[in-house]
Amino acid sequence: MRLGEILDGSFNIYRRHFGLFMRLSLILVWLPTAAVIYLNLRFSKTPFEALSFFQEHVAGTIGAVLLGIIVLTACSLLLKAGTIRVISDSYLGREPELGASLRFGVEKIIPLLLVALRKGLLLILLYLVCAAGVGLLYFMGKLVGPGMSGLMIVIGVVAAFWFLAWVLCAYATTTPIVVLEDLASSFDAFSRSWELTRGARLKVFGTVVVAWLISQFLPQLVVGGISGVLGVAGNDSLQPFFVVIASLMGIVLAPILPCALTLLYYDLRVRREAFDLQVLSEQLGTGMTETR
Repeated sequence: MRLGEILDGSFNIYRRHFGLFMRLSLILVWLPTAAVIYLNLRFSKTPFEALSFFQEHVAGTIGAVLLGIIVLTACSLLLKAGTIRVISDSYLGREPELGASLRFGVEKIIPLLLVALRKGLLLILLYLVCAAGVGLLYFMGKLVGPGMSGLMIVIGVVAAFWFLAWVLCAYATTTPIVVLEDLASSFDAFSRSWELTRGARLKVFGTVVVAWLISQFLPQLVVGGISGVLGVAGNDSLQPFFVVIASLMGIVLAPILPCALTLLYYDLRVRREAFDLQVLSEQLGTGMTETR
């Protein structure tokens, strides 16, 4: 499948099971969303009050932030696992069910958390390596001559971005792999994803970027543009309304990215492992008749 076909298949599944996706999203992300809305409305206009509160309750604030990160991560992973289960059931010709999707997500939460933790540590390591590389290029540029340091920084930043994107795209399918495959260890998902995405990382990058822009960035941009035109920034009575609208749009569109990643995972399996192409074509309604 091309990028357009993956996106089209994602929207087909999203539209077909919209009610189920919405119930799944509301059950799993309403609490983190409500907390974000409250904090946004409570401290957005009074940043110094937030700083003062943090200084007065350092330990409690740090504990609350860590707990919030854990809860938010767990809810996000449960949503992804449940969404992937819905897509998988649709792919296999079964009728997806809310209870089965939730139970499936709960069963997979530990390996998903372990993989997410390893991804987070890997991302930190990559940032450090890239920062060290950019710094090294900067000093090399200074040794070469004046004016070269700036050029070397630009080259280093571009190279660092490419390296980060390449590695992250290599591990982009770890979540569908953990959810849909029987692995001896959850960490085997990394080597499995690396092999599955070999030679297709540009396609992975395009799929993730476009799906993220559609599901997350574009709605926020639209809401921000409308609020800016209406002068909401100076109108305290309208600002809460737009904060809630933006958060609700995030909930509504949250399943799109997991949909795209799951269809990408199936497409990669079709190409590399001769996965059931005919069933995939019939279930996703893409009209695909041959392997590209």
